[in-house]
Amino acid sequence: MTNPTSTTPAAPPAGTRAGRREWTALGVLMLPLLLVSMDVSVLYFAIPAISADLEPSSTQQLWIFDIYAFVLAGLLMTMGSLGDRIGRRRLLLLGAAAFGGASLLAAYANSAETLIAARAVLGIGGATLMPSTMALIRTMFTDPGQRAKAIGLWSGIMTAGIALGSVMSGVLVQYFWWGSVFLVNLPAMVLLLVLGPFLLPESKNPEPGRFDLLSVPLSMAAVLPVVYGLKEIPAEGWRVQYVLAVTVGLLFAALFVYRQRTTASPMISPALFRGRGFAPAVVLNLISAFGMMGSAFFTTQYLQSVLGKSAMEAALWALLPSVPIGMAAPIATQLVQKGVNRAYVVTAGFTIAAVGYGMLVLAGTDSLWLVLAACGVLASGIVIAISQMTDLAMSAAPVERAGSASSLLETGAEFGGALGMAVLGSIGTAVYRHEIPASAPSPAHETLGGALAVAHGMPGRAGAELLAAAREAFTAGMHGAAIAGAVVLVGAAVLAATSLHRIHVRDTEE
Repeated sequence: MTNPTSTTPAAPPAGTRAGRREWTALGVLMLPLLLVSMDVSVLYFAIPAISADLEPSSTQQLWIFDIYAFVLAGLLMTMGSLGDRIGRRRLLLLGAAAFGGASLLAAYANSAETLIAARAVLGIGGATLMPSTMALIRTMFTDPGQRAKAIGLWSGIMTAGIALGSVMSGVLVQYFWWGSVFLVNLPAMVLLLVLGPFLLPESKNPEPGRFDLLSVPLSMAAVLPVVYGLKEIPAEGWRVQYVLAVTVGLLFAALFVYRQRTTASPMISPALFRGRGFAPAVVLNLISAFGMMGSAFFTTQYLQSVLGKSAMEAALWALLPSVPIGMAAPIATQLVQKGVNRAYVVTAGFTIAAVGYGMLVLAGTDSLWLVLAACGVLASGIVIAISQMTDLAMSAAPVERAGSASSLLETGAEFGGALGMAVLGSIGTAVYRHEIPASAPSPAHETLGGALAVAHGMPGRAGAELLAAAREAFTAGMHGAAIAGAVVLVGAAVLAATSLHRIHVRDTEE
């Protein structure tokens, strides 16, 4: 119970409309959320400068880039459950302090080892911030309509952050030094630490039970090998070690599920899945991430390696599709609040995204505007689905388990994104290798990047012909992956129509 003399604001009673304090608090929460999502891509342009300054080995460079996402994915479920037990606001503020301190350490790191350690702590901080923000939104916005709007904003910020991260890093590295990409985190974290205690209500599970320590390593052993294997497969192929990593992760996932079903105090309560609409929301959210990240694997390479844009130019062009994306979630929320069945809205979202994939099938080797339009259509449809699935899952979850529910959604999205890159990336690579001329040098048969490197070293017409053939082959691979992606999203549309059609907004209201 909240101390009456405390400055901590109380959570509003169920059904109470949020006021200025809650909306202001949401704005404060959005800043760190934006930065956490940006940190996934913020090193795209900073890596060359970091390499020149710190001289990391090739392995260290990979860890500098990847460890943030791995730690984030591995700890999401742990931190979501921990927030339910010790308080979401408390965990959020602890995470903000860790994120800010690690950002400062990363900015002034004088060795690769120090930067890797700082990025790992950033991942820990990010794992506390993401589920805590969503759980607090669930607590602050008890009116279903307002909560849907707040979650729509949350979804849009998360999607925009990944695109903005690469652009911001390019601008900062061009005008400052590479450490500036981390220092920009500090003002938002300081603002959260100063205003959070006054604006954010504390909330937690009043009867959380004992924290199951065994579930922590089990959850990490389930998540990390699968994410690692799926991230490596698109670039390296279906090698034994990556397939083995995925297999081991799935075995630990089975053990984790068994533990949750049999222990008296599980980290993730199986009762969550008894909430009306929660299970299909998690599955459809995973498929949404599959579609989003699967397309990004190709479109980023298309802009740079097929159209010949610089990394900075590609990042700037990639911002254009964010214009329709920003309108997608609010429109979907308005339709549902006006009585349109959520199943129809989500089905439409997946159908729109499938159309976006269909547009990619029409792209040639010089189709900048068509590809950008396809990205905008695809991402808008995905954001429609994500915003509605997040709202459905968080509405179906009991308030006392809001952190666990949020962490499940986000962990599923990590799986879905890695799976999308692995499956669609493998399809595209297979088509590319089939289409590249048999007479091409060996490196050209592996990747488009290899073909470009070989072509630039060949004289005159031979290099130009290999370059044209490699770009045609990559575009054909993108077509194959896009067809597969469209099929998956059409299947998701059918699943949404059949599994959600009896679930109305009022079914999940408190």
